[in-house]
Amino acid sequence: MKQKEAQLIHETSLKILEEIGVKLEHDEVFERVINAGARAGSDAQVVTFPREMVEEHLKMAPSEVALDDRQGTGATLSCDCESVFWTNPGLNIREGDEVREISRADLADIARLCDHLPGVHGVMGMAMADVTPRHRDFTGVRVIAENTRKHIRALCFTPQGMEALLEMKQVFPGNWLSIGFTAHGPLRWTNLALGIFLKSAGAGIPATVNGEPMAGVSGPVSLAGSAAVGNAEILSGIVINQVLEPGRPVIHNLGLAHAFDMKDAAAITGGPENAMLAVIGAEMGRFYNLPSSSWISTESVYDDCQASLEKMFGIHTHTINKVSLIWGLGQLESEKTISLAQLVLDDEMIAYARHYNRGAAVTPETINYDLIREVGIGGSYLESEDTLFNYREHLWVPNILNRKAREACDLPLEQVAHAKARGILDGDNEEKIDAGELAELRKIEEKYAALIS
Repeated sequence: MKQKEAQLIHETSLKILEEIGVKLEHDEVFERVINAGARAGSDAQVVTFPREMVEEHLKMAPSEVALDDRQGTGATLSCDCESVFWTNPGLNIREGDEVREISRADLADIARLCDHLPGVHGVMGMAMADVTPRHRDFTGVRVIAENTRKHIRALCFTPQGMEALLEMKQVFPGNWLSIGFTAHGPLRWTNLALGIFLKSAGAGIPATVNGEPMAGVSGPVSLAGSAAVGNAEILSGIVINQVLEPGRPVIHNLGLAHAFDMKDAAAITGGPENAMLAVIGAEMGRFYNLPSSSWISTESVYDDCQASLEKMFGIHTHTINKVSLIWGLGQLESEKTISLAQLVLDDEMIAYARHYNRGAAVTPETINYDLIREVGIGGSYLESEDTLFNYREHLWVPNILNRKAREACDLPLEQVAHAKARGILDGDNEEKIDAGELAELRKIEEKYAALIS
């Protein structure tokens, strides 16, 4: 996407915010935004944002966002950083042929598996069936923290649950957890979303601000029109967060935008349109000098060839266009389900894409004419020290993809991936948290479980 196209989307979004406005379904946030320079709209809870207000508050958002972890390998996002990857939220887990509702034990397994997958930077909370819905945010963070040292993206269910997360944040240093919320469009922020933004303000917790227009349903059927609506939603969310906490780190997430399948009446999450919207989102992030975010998904209900086709296309297009933060690892069934096998497969795809994105370095050293002359005509490079010591630098070595002869392949790839996942989990006996830290997290969890009915 060209600069002039980003400028057009930006100008259209500003026009939407200034002339149409956004509904804010939270009285206190509504008043604070009005006091900061917005104007009351023609309908209840609707505000319009003058261009100058949007531009002023955009400048408050930092251009870099630190997503720390507890193993010292956290990432700092910018509009041009190498992509980092998270898992996905969801309702179900797929293991082999079994699909069931996610439990605490399943979330623990997902977190432990991710601790061993180098392509995974962060683990997202999930809707655990064996946890009271209003406790799933803080219980989920405790379960994940107990089983991985990687960054945690909490799911937020109540503003009071956000209070628990604020206390949990103090147990470890840095921004080891983050949050996010989505505008329920078109052009509407719910009471829950705004309550979460308000309750979390002041702690410096990174927030992913999501626009989610569905082309043809909650946005124009053209991707450009939906992008303009989604971008307006995101800009309003960024302004709101900067009003509540000037300088709060935010991530511009147009990647939740998707399209509607007019034939099967389903949301499209793994189509080429999703990749195109992600590219627009990455360009808008660069336009604003903010990190961008998107997702990789599939409509497939199995960890099969359709899932791999859609996920690999998503990983390639997202990384080559430098989307800063990509979530959806392990995701199947349009985000409803996570698969341990698909997590392993997605990790393999990330390594594949990153090797490709590095490109082939062309220098006198990599050409190595002296070796070419030494081997000469009809010789072999296989025995050379250059090949022995440098092949891993130049050639990608897969973990689970098959390169053997047919006679040596007993299982299809998805079964190999599932066996790999189970083998990692069966061999993982390392404690990820010390007893004192775990006791503190459990104390906070028990406190808020008693407070929130």
